[in-house]
Amino acid sequence: MALMAAGSAVDARATGCARIAPVTPDKRLFLSAMLLQGLLLAGCGSAPSRPDRYRYPPLTPEQASDIAIHALGLVGTPYRYGGNTPEGGFDCSGLIGYVYRTRAGLVPPRTVAQLDEFGEPVRVDALRTGDLVLFGRGRPTHAGIYVGDGRFVHAPSTGGTVRLDQLAGVYWSKQPVSARRP
Repeated sequence: MALMAAGSAVDARATGCARIAPVTPDKRLFLSAMLLQGLLLAGCGSAPSRPDRYRYPPLTPEQASDIAIHALGLVGTPYRYGGNTPEGGFDCSGLIGYVYRTRAGLVPPRTVAQLDEFGEPVRVDALRTGDLVLFGRGRPTHAGIYVGDGRFVHAPSTGGTVRLDQLAGVYWSKQPVSARRP
C-alpha cells in the first residue's frame, strides 16, 4: 500500500480501519471549551465528607454526664494493648469505644488516628464533659475522655491502668492536644 499525504482520507474497506475526520480549528476550540467547562464544574463539588459511620447527633447533657461517670468508674482497670472490655483491659481507643457504646449507643472508630475524624473539632479551651482529647504531633497517637475541670480519663500504657489525669499536669501540658465533640 502506498503512503498517503497527510490530511487525506483513507478508504476504511482497504485498511480495515474507520476513517478519522480531521479536527478543524472550530472543532478544536469547541472541544477545548467543553473540556474546560467540565473541569471547572468538577471543581464545584463539595469536599469529601467524613464517613457517615462517624456522624451522630450531638450528645445530650445527660449522655455526656453518664459517659464521664462511667469513664471515672473504670479508673484502675488494667491497660491491655487492643483491649476493649473491663474484663480484658483497655487501650486508649478501646476505653473510648466501650464507654461511648455502652453509655450513648455510639460506635466510635477503633484507632486513635480514626478518632481524629469522629465528631467535630473543638477548641481545647471550649471542652465539655464527654468530649475527646487527642494527643500527638500531626496525627494523634493517644486519646482520652474529658470529664470536666481540666481532667480526662485514659488508658496510658502497658503495665499501667486506666487513670484520671490533669490536662495541665507536668507531662500532658507539654503534649500537643486537640479535641473532638461527638
